[in-house]
Amino acid sequence: MLRPTFVAIVVAISAAGAAVAGDTAVETAERRALETMDAFMEAFNAGDARRWAGTLNYPHVRIAGGAVRVSQNAGEYAGRFSFDEFRRRTGWHHSVWDEKKIVQSSAEKVHIVVQFTRYRADDSKIASYRSLYIVTNDNGHWGVQARSSFAP
Repeated sequence: MLRPTFVAIVVAISAAGAAVAGDTAVETAERRALETMDAFMEAFNAGDARRWAGTLNYPHVRIAGGAVRVSQNAGEYAGRFSFDEFRRRTGWHHSVWDEKKIVQSSAEKVHIVVQFTRYRADDSKIASYRSLYIVTNDNGHWGVQARSSFAP
């Protein structure tokens, strides 16, 4: 008679343990995704195209300025962007995350709504933009897989 109750208790404890383990995996994913976002911005601000490309996963998708751009690998991505041209065209000196808000996550993928601001060298504001970044774990490498931005 106690056997079914014992089985139910074991099942309940096991389920509770699985939920905690799952939560831990999601918390780890969220932490890694936010670290990736910080590395992305640090490389961008350093003007280091190779390091910046290394913060992404491929194929990488960017939806912005009325276009969808897909880069198949880091070399293609790094070769597509010129920091010197970007500085000349916009007056950009650095960017800052104003907000990073995780809106959905699993152990392997995290969706982050962000706002970032671009600044000139004198710290005057160029503009702020809202975006959605999707950060994924690709064989142990956390990187930005896709982003949709209202930035040009």
